Amino acid sequence: MDYRDYIAKKLNTEGVAASDIALPPNSEMGDYALPCFKLAKLFRKSPVQIAEELKNSFHRDEVISEVSAVNGYLNFKVNKAGLAAEVLSEIENAGDAYGSSAVGNGKTVCIDFSSVNIAKPFHIGHLSTTVLGGSLYKIYKFLGYKVIGINHLGDYGTQFGKLICAYKKWGNKDEVEKGGIHAINALYVRFNEEADEQMEAEAREYFRLIESGDKEANDLFEWFKKLTLDYVQSIYEKLNITFDSYAGERFYTDKMQPVVDELKKKNLLKESEGASIVDLEPYGMPPCLILRSDGASLYATRDLAAAIYRKNTYDFYKCLYVVAYQQNLHFKQVFKVLELMGKEWAKDLVHVAYGMVSLEDGAMSTRKGKVVWLEDVISKCVEKAYAVINEKNSALDNKEEIAKTVGLGAVIFGALYNNKIKDIVFSYDKVLSFEGETSVYVQYTCARANSVLAKNGVKVKLPKGYEPNAQEFEVVKSLAAFPQTVLDAAEKYEPSLIARYAVDLSQKYNKFYIDCKILTAEGSAKDFRLALTKAALQTLKNSLSLLGIGVPEKM
Repeated sequence: MDYRDYIAKKLNTEGVAASDIALPPNSEMGDYALPCFKLAKLFRKSPVQIAEELKNSFHRDEVISEVSAVNGYLNFKVNKAGLAAEVLSEIENAGDAYGSSAVGNGKTVCIDFSSVNIAKPFHIGHLSTTVLGGSLYKIYKFLGYKVIGINHLGDYGTQFGKLICAYKKWGNKDEVEKGGIHAINALYVRFNEEADEQMEAEAREYFRLIESGDKEANDLFEWFKKLTLDYVQSIYEKLNITFDSYAGERFYTDKMQPVVDELKKKNLLKESEGASIVDLEPYGMPPCLILRSDGASLYATRDLAAAIYRKNTYDFYKCLYVVAYQQNLHFKQVFKVLELMGKEWAKDLVHVAYGMVSLEDGAMSTRKGKVVWLEDVISKCVEKAYAVINEKNSALDNKEEIAKTVGLGAVIFGALYNNKIKDIVFSYDKVLSFEGETSVYVQYTCARANSVLAKNGVKVKLPKGYEPNAQEFEVVKSLAAFPQTVLDAAEKYEPSLIARYAVDLSQKYNKFYIDCKILTAEGSAKDFRLALTKAALQTLKNSLSLLGIGVPEKM
């Protein structure tokens, strides 16, 4: 149980939620603290006065043993033995479900993420949207929501006419089957390098044939699509990512005209230089382009159709778009147009923006025309993980499998540890460090806890009435905070909260491990420390699982 929720309910004060109650940096001040500064405006009093008044009105009980007001903070001390027994018992009983909730029961969340382009390999720029969306998918499911993962495929546009043209000129079926996505991409690159006016015209004609239902053109397109999805599926499996829908841009071809008709009917569509727009200047935005002067649809047209389709199909509670921050304006425009159309659910659309990923040499998706493929980043991480593991423990069994778990975990954690909006500089050495804020450090902590439990060899039992010491209680408080951390991560669309939590819990457990004897302790101290170890291991596993990361038993 997280006592922040207990304290918030007991305070029963306007403007105070469980997430407002923090863990003080110095445990001597208290086990939990409420900063009263943000309440000053609400109550029109100083934080010091608010803290003092709340202290005087708070009734102590068998759970909260002491309340104090210090410099605008309301500090709480809890009954250590009671909290420890309750938290460890809850983790023991819940197991893999510890931290889960029924808060989302009866609600559906759609998550649009990854959104790969047909005929183009995954590059490192796809990393953040894929693992961020994948983690949010797991977090919402853990909280009881029905989750619909949507891969909004980039499968519409003249580039497919170019690809068919290139294949017709230079392609070989057997070579493309063998080379897969990279063979397709090579043909596309060659087209862009060698195309003249005649080839561009041919490409436009092939795209027209796709749109008009021509069998040969569509058979080729579907073949390219299958080769792409076979390729990306292999990466999704490695990253522990699943989707429920692959409805891409092309899926909405017949669903855009009703949107255009509705915009006309509601007098929202205006003509500007031959194009059809929705004027958003009164709302501080440039116009939203709906149709080009030649009548062609655009991204906004398809996204409007997609949003309406998703609401009608899934009746979502929220629909998240995990897309880079460069698209901030695009989504503001789309959401505003839906609002102007009278879609009251437009408020439930959320752009989960994230920063860019680059390698240490500055490379991103392309550098001097060379693409940095995500599969190469993954392979390199696994290779480096194997080298590190082999150096530290050459006698370890199943080193190859462990290296895969560690290497893949490092890729995912490296993209999720920082606040999502921050740009990331991906460093192989940093993400694979056994020390510091890495998944490897958390996984190693799990291996350490596993080793302790394996050496003990008997069933762990929780002693009654045990009073934890300072180091033990720091771990207990951290364990108690996990359920609220998961809720906070969902509310803020921020898996980094769970990643940082896992590192913090690992640090607290390792300090306890070093300072307190476990296997050589006696009586109730030994029993409690083994139970604490088991609980820490379970909670770390649950944390990493929500990020899509596995845990090897040994390292």
